[in-house]
Amino acid sequence: MKAVVTRVRSASVEINGKINGNINQGYLVLLAVGPNDTEETATKLADKICNLRIFEDENGKMNRSLEQVGGSLLVVSQFTLYADTSSRRPGFTGAAKPDLAIPLYEKFMAHCRDRGFPVQHGEFGADMQVSSVNDGPVTILFDTEQ
Repeated sequence: MKAVVTRVRSASVEINGKINGNINQGYLVLLAVGPNDTEETATKLADKICNLRIFEDENGKMNRSLEQVGGSLLVVSQFTLYADTSSRRPGFTGAAKPDLAIPLYEKFMAHCRDRGFPVQHGEFGADMQVSSVNDGPVTILFDTEQ
């Protein structure tokens, strides 16, 4: 799995002119599933992201977790993170097919919810407009294959 996690003051995702998900302080997570990913991969990545300490403490150091700041997650499927950019026109055959990707995308979100975090989301495969107010900016890349 690959994820781009951005610390945000707010974020939303719109589909067909309607807000589908909206959060205040928390993480905007762009999430992609690869063909070798499993439920275990989804669970481990969810734990890693939920435990990430990238919110500032009273000394201005990134030392607080999502839980400590009462944050939420907005998770948006983003198969293009698996783009092959060896030519000018990217290819996306490195991403998992929907029959694998959708259940693992759902598993990732369910695990975050099970840990007590509010989770909003986009719609897998939809044309979405994502807005965010980045905080910092702080953006962290995750790749479970590395």
